[in-house]
Amino acid sequence: MEVHAADQYLLAEGERGLLEVYAALEGTGLFPPFPPVELPGGVGGLVERGGFAQTFFFPAEVLGVAFLTPGGLRVRAGGVVVKNVQGYDLVRPFVGSFGLLGRTLEAVFRLRPGRASAFLKRPWTGGFPPLHPLPRFLFRLWDELYAFHFGPEGEVARFREAFGGEEAGPLDLRPLFPRGMGVGEGPLEDLRFSWADGAPPPPVPPAFRRLVEALGG
Repeated sequence: MEVHAADQYLLAEGERGLLEVYAALEGTGLFPPFPPVELPGGVGGLVERGGFAQTFFFPAEVLGVAFLTPGGLRVRAGGVVVKNVQGYDLVRPFVGSFGLLGRTLEAVFRLRPGRASAFLKRPWTGGFPPLHPLPRFLFRLWDELYAFHFGPEGEVARFREAFGGEEAGPLDLRPLFPRGMGVGEGPLEDLRFSWADGAPPPPVPPAFRRLVEALGG
């Protein structure tokens, strides 16, 4: 794992755990594009599923990927700077491809600064409520609503007041998915999907299937 604090990006191998990334960033005042939770597949699984719990456009936070296609090709797309366009066309299709385009070997994440952060939970009352300020991450786990936000101290204080609830800590959610994390009715839900153990990926559009076939999938 490589942390480049001055340039605000991080390179991590696909097998790295998400909480490992948080540990590597401790004391930097920088945050990755995912909340402090552990999920199946670590960094690679997160990228292949298109992120988790984000309230922003996750693919824009992935600056580059290296992956192994089903046909055995090693592909490197994107780079380590925001405006790098070399190979860029394959990054966004790969993010959220649920492994159809291949297995993540490395990912480069954009990091965001924050002088404060808060991870809170409160009882789930049904539906994701409108919140202001909108936290960067929002999800339901069983009968509780979780939110994680970082940013300027005043903004995080306003988030705490608006959300209420109580403090939450880093979560290891891997035991919920011994057969893999897929899309279906389950105990975990974010603004994109409800996640279930052993469930399949979402349906694949025909145009995307042609891209998979072109890469040997």
